Amino acid sequence: MITVLIFGLTLRDAVGETEFDCKASEPTTVRKLIESNQDRMGPLLQFLLNREVMIAVNKKVSGEDTVIKDGDIVKLSYQSRTSYDGTRDIPV
Repeated sequence: MITVLIFGLTLRDAVGETEFDCKASEPTTVRKLIESNQDRMGPLLQFLLNREVMIAVNKKVSGEDTVIKDGDIVKLSYQSRTSYDGTRDIPV
């Protein structure tokens, strides 16, 4: 089992949960885990595509292509996009 932890109101509201387990019979990537569990994590895909998710695997900052396996803990946190001058891009 891979434990998925969701942080931030934005992601939690999209998914409806803060923590759940996913089965993984073989090593996979964070992105493939999200894509293969559309029923639980489908709404996260749009945030991932917009680069609005910070990913950590086993307490290490990671990316969507990080390989994960049985027993790993994946933490997903909402992260607003930041422009080059350090200000936040806030949709109008």
